[in-house]
Amino acid sequence: MENLFDKIKVNLKKGMEEGLAVLKEGANVVSVKMNELSDEGQRQYKMFNLTLKIQDQIKELGGMTYAALDGMKSVDEDKKIKAAYNKIKKLEWQLNKLEGSKKIKTASVPKTAAKTKAQSKKTAKPPVKKTAKKAVKKSAAKK
Repeated sequence: MENLFDKIKVNLKKGMEEGLAVLKEGANVVSVKMNELSDEGQRQYKMFNLTLKIQDQIKELGGMTYAALDGMKSVDEDKKIKAAYNKIKKLEWQLNKLEGSKKIKTASVPKTAAKTKAQSKKTAKPPVKKTAKKAVKKSAAKK
């Protein structure tokens, strides 16, 4: 009896150790994924803020341009308009830089499913119409 209990105890201890190892590994994977998602969220937040700043600058540029044209001034010579334009270009550059560093993985169709669909289209033949031959009954000649 002691031998059976010892085996159960050893197997139970081994199972618990393996379970804890798997749990730790899973926790590490979750931690890494959470960090990736957090970084992506921060990047998208920065992109959103830059977009809002660009929109505000464009509105301001429009107001300055209107005021310059209303005052019969040349838009090309107005330093404030050029400064606002340059600021917009700088913000757009920053936004493009952030957009270029995307780390989003796109979902793709597994190759086996795609191959199966492609092969079924190629090998599929249109249904052939079967024409039924009329059976002619030959009647035996009565004599």
